[in-house]
Amino acid sequence: MRKYLNLGNAGFTSVRKGIYVDKTGLISFINGTLGTKEKLTCVSRPRRFGKSFAAQMLCAYYDKTCDSRSLFAGLEIASDRDYLKYLNKYDVIYLDITWFISICRDVGSILDYLQEQVVEELAHVYPSVALSSSLPEALSEISGATGNKFIIIIDEWDALFREAKEDAGLQKEYIQLLRGLFKSSLTDTMIEAAYMTGILPIKKYGTQSAMTDFREYTMLAPKRTAPYVGFTELEVKKLCREYKMDFGEAKKWYDGYSFRTIKSVYNPNSIMEAMKSSEFGSYWTQTETYEALRFYIDLDNDGLQEAIASMIGGAHLPVDTGTFQNDMTSIGGRDDVLTLLIHLGYLTYDAEEKKVSIPNEEVRQEFVRAVKFCRHTEIANLVKNSDKLLRDTLDMDASRVAAPVFYNDEQALRSVVRFAYISCVEEFLDIQELPSGRGYADIVYLPKKSTSMPILVVELKWNKTAEGALAQIKERNYPQIFEGYGSEMLLVGINYDVKTKKHTCAIERHQRY
Repeated sequence: MRKYLNLGNAGFTSVRKGIYVDKTGLISFINGTLGTKEKLTCVSRPRRFGKSFAAQMLCAYYDKTCDSRSLFAGLEIASDRDYLKYLNKYDVIYLDITWFISICRDVGSILDYLQEQVVEELAHVYPSVALSSSLPEALSEISGATGNKFIIIIDEWDALFREAKEDAGLQKEYIQLLRGLFKSSLTDTMIEAAYMTGILPIKKYGTQSAMTDFREYTMLAPKRTAPYVGFTELEVKKLCREYKMDFGEAKKWYDGYSFRTIKSVYNPNSIMEAMKSSEFGSYWTQTETYEALRFYIDLDNDGLQEAIASMIGGAHLPVDTGTFQNDMTSIGGRDDVLTLLIHLGYLTYDAEEKKVSIPNEEVRQEFVRAVKFCRHTEIANLVKNSDKLLRDTLDMDASRVAAPVFYNDEQALRSVVRFAYISCVEEFLDIQELPSGRGYADIVYLPKKSTSMPILVVELKWNKTAEGALAQIKERNYPQIFEGYGSEMLLVGINYDVKTKKHTCAIERHQRY
């Protein structure tokens, strides 16, 4: 049984049997690189963003030991003019680095084991060629004897940097092995193409990539691979129609990743889980505890926690992504942590504005949970004040509600109010600017159906009056919009006066019948 060379199409066959969104356009992109100086591709994505699915698709397409025509029939790639030219024509080596880490008792021996296992399989397939124990040399010897070239697919290439992040010697040895494969004088004679996936981009030493010949496509700059990062809006709309799910809810929960060419990219794992379960909620974040996120928040580099608090409140913050070394150990200031969180999928990056923000409700709730249990006094106090603010609002104590609101510009006021009600995440669904038919409410908190909380409608005003904010709320037809929720609604009006630099608040209870 082969484990690494020409594994066939079983992996992609299983992918096709589930919920499937056609991403075979990626094959056309890779076909365009075969045999060229652009043939080395490294794609970095967050976990559960379809990296392994794509790798299995490429294996099924290129592997010369199987016939995959039926798998690709009717898909986008089948209409490509070069479809049959490259279909099932190559020896494909597939290396899942997490697999090697899991089966090696000593991670320090992983590279020797990897080469030994792959060369052993090569020897079975090419018994007439005397092979060296070094994988780069063995591939070169086969290519020299037969003229065959290989396609190499490495899934989770950076897992070794994550699992052995303190072992600089092993990391250097690993990079040397990859350079032997992809940056030697023999690379062009033995490698037709390479496709590597990872969570992080290729490790940098200073300002230079450790493997400069690779073309990199990252969460900062996916370039032509942007349509394959996750699901596009059209793809999600189609799924929502097919599974009778509310597209607006899907957008709120899972949209938010945006690139220059594709402005709405959805978390694919969460979309699929929501469609299968017929329920919106946190799926992607459940694959890993909030402890990982909390670790970086606890670092509090250069006011990181204040930045996180602002983003929970909806802020978009400037970030310099250039200093990040593409590893988890060389973390410098706040910008390095924010850049890492972009690559991990916890934040989204606007390349035009060079700003970072929390992408969607699913991730925002994860930040809330992480912040609530962080160890720093400042954040703990903010959470404590949030709990108090929620109680004061429910008690209709307007003077106490106005007291904690201290920012003095309009956008900051919106952000601080959103963060001030951070405690709402456990019992409310936070909705911003909910359409009412006659304008928008600034912030609406709809209670989850499992709670007895009232609806909270918060209207913010600037140089007006708190009573005027309440009047605006009353003018709108909220009872019809909120049909299906509880009978009680609290109307909260908050105003900031620039001259007096004071906030005022008015709260009324509105009964629905």
